[in-house]
Amino acid sequence: MNKLQNSTEKLKPCDAKAKQQYVSVVLPFAIDRSYDYLVGEIGTVAPGTFVLVPLGTQIRTAVVWDSPVGIQKPVQSAKLKQIAGKIDIPRLPIISMRFAEWISQYTLSPIGMIVRMTIGASSAAGSRKQNFGVQYVLGAPQLSRMTPARIRVVEVSADGQIRTKADLAKTAGCTTAVVEGLIKAGILTNVVIPEKAYAQPNPAYKLTDFNEDQKIAVHLLKAAVEAQAFSVSLLDGVTGAGKTEVYFEAVASALAARHQVLILLPEIALTSQFLNRFEKRFGCVPVEWHSATKETERERIWRAVAQGAIQCVVGARSALFLPYKNLGLIIVDEEHDSGFKQEDRVNYQARDMAVVRANLGKFPIILASATPSIESHVNARTGRYRHVILPGRYSGINLPDITPIDLKSNPPKQGCWLSPILINALKETLNDGRQSLLFLNRRGYAPLTLCRTCGYRIKCPQCSAWMVEHRFRQRLTCHHCGFTLPILKECPECGEKNCLVLCGPGVERILEEITDIFPSARTVLLSSDLIPTLNEMRKVIAQIESGKVDIIVGTQIVAKGHHFPKLATVGIVDGDLGFSQSDPRAGERSFQLMQQVTGRAGRTVERGRGFVQTHLPEHPVIQAIITGDRNAFVEREIQERQAGMLPPYGRLAALVISARDKNIAKAYAYSVAHSAPKADRIIVLGPAEAPLSMLRGRYRWRLLVKAARDIDVQSYLRTWINQIPTAKCDARLSVDVDPYNFM
Repeated sequence: MNKLQNSTEKLKPCDAKAKQQYVSVVLPFAIDRSYDYLVGEIGTVAPGTFVLVPLGTQIRTAVVWDSPVGIQKPVQSAKLKQIAGKIDIPRLPIISMRFAEWISQYTLSPIGMIVRMTIGASSAAGSRKQNFGVQYVLGAPQLSRMTPARIRVVEVSADGQIRTKADLAKTAGCTTAVVEGLIKAGILTNVVIPEKAYAQPNPAYKLTDFNEDQKIAVHLLKAAVEAQAFSVSLLDGVTGAGKTEVYFEAVASALAARHQVLILLPEIALTSQFLNRFEKRFGCVPVEWHSATKETERERIWRAVAQGAIQCVVGARSALFLPYKNLGLIIVDEEHDSGFKQEDRVNYQARDMAVVRANLGKFPIILASATPSIESHVNARTGRYRHVILPGRYSGINLPDITPIDLKSNPPKQGCWLSPILINALKETLNDGRQSLLFLNRRGYAPLTLCRTCGYRIKCPQCSAWMVEHRFRQRLTCHHCGFTLPILKECPECGEKNCLVLCGPGVERILEEITDIFPSARTVLLSSDLIPTLNEMRKVIAQIESGKVDIIVGTQIVAKGHHFPKLATVGIVDGDLGFSQSDPRAGERSFQLMQQVTGRAGRTVERGRGFVQTHLPEHPVIQAIITGDRNAFVEREIQERQAGMLPPYGRLAALVISARDKNIAKAYAYSVAHSAPKADRIIVLGPAEAPLSMLRGRYRWRLLVKAARDIDVQSYLRTWINQIPTAKCDARLSVDVDPYNFM
């Protein structure tokens, strides 16, 4: 890792007659090195400054770095170009540079791609735009001719507020031409709209009453914040234990010390309840950062975070890369969630990188979950993490009773998917005026369409995956690449009509079955592909929370920490769904998901019930869910990981080779494998055709590297990559250190 040098500028001889100032800059592209540019006449350029530089025939945004990055190629001084200008935005903090370098080194990603994520909003590093509005002019002359529309505009604008022309015209019920006329007449004037001021959370806005277990947890977490040193605390509490309110006290301590706080959530777009709870505790909602945030708002947030004008950010994993001026605490809620793993361009685990960011900044981080990851369990056992436990629910109500439904002895009716036992439980809950939830982690109506005449299975033409029927949208969809088709009336292989059979259920099919059984029940389907916008999703969740829904059918988004006060019964339609995956974390994920889902039931006024439909009631995961013996399950998982040299007792890295031609992909995969260096305590498995052998029109092969925990896998991979022959045609190689996806 490059270290910060004392000087903010560097001098090197650029020709024989004189020495000219130059700096190294990093461009936000897939480039793994910095470039040198002459400073010229723009004056002092400190590290972190955003500048415009000529690159080829274009002018590009770049960030001035405090020392060269990557392998530098000698360049004749006469060929060095000058920086074209500075950009008037806050500088990138030095710690953000160190963080970018660390992630680049760990993930083997080009430094330019990390900088691209750090910039955050594409317009953040652009020219600052001023937004104009109109305002009433005090003491303006009276016009002899005032139409009703003009009178309405004057009445609205007389309060002195600045509004855009469009907003003023809409409020006054007229056209913008009327507003323009009043500007020309001197009644209104154009003014610059001031920058948005963000509300500041008040640490003492509302105090919370805690039980004894919570008081101990609050004390430990506040002590970690007050120590002003790096530490990791695992806040481990059952569903409904009040983990959020407990770590809010740590947030309050950090805010009182004038530190910025980052709270990472795996599904920020679904957390309207979290925002409400934050507002009740601190008097205002926090600033949100996620993919649904508008581009102009992202630019304002980016600048305000860099200036220290925003105290608390609640965001998805990308919020980790904002340029915090004084970050003093990170919370990773639902730390076990696989949504923190990014698998596009830069492959990183946001939970783990958040720990790195806290270590670089020398401040505490809190990982919170009702079902902590095995990695976090092991770190807590070995003393690397402080283990803070909340053993019971805040309400005092016990966790739900879980009942297995053996589908071999209690099968559904033919053509149906719900056992009579589960249907009776739903009926009882409905009669009691309480809510029920049915969970199936499978979108759409049916996962497979099969021709009964020739046996053809309708597949995506770009992926080796079946097309999923979405009956509500009348489309067949590939969930890997997004390719869609209208629902077919005849087999595309044999041409036979009325021969296509739907195999297996999706959530839409379960909802259809529920509607047939309980036609008067108020039902809702929670699935991300059917509720496309953030506002619509939050409206649906608010309806459930207020008790306006009787039966909820949903995919895994229902397990993301929601609190539904009237929810009494949860049914898992297919408890075996995750067991067939070729993934060393399959058992852990299945356990976490089922425990999180069943934990939604009975959180307030009565003990809830959970039902798990399964063909494998003897499976260790099912048994752990039924008995509630999490410790036994965790112990078994740890032993299996240790025996198999799997994380956290070993290191994994995946190499994925892809090409549009199948033979080219295979040949290059074997070429990559033959280039692997020999090394002790490192095993290279493969190459083998990937389980998802074609994705987005590209054929895929995989290699897996297994190594002992103390092995420097990154150095081994760099040596290997440098020995790999140059790819022919369009063959590509991607590297994923610490993979979570084995497809």
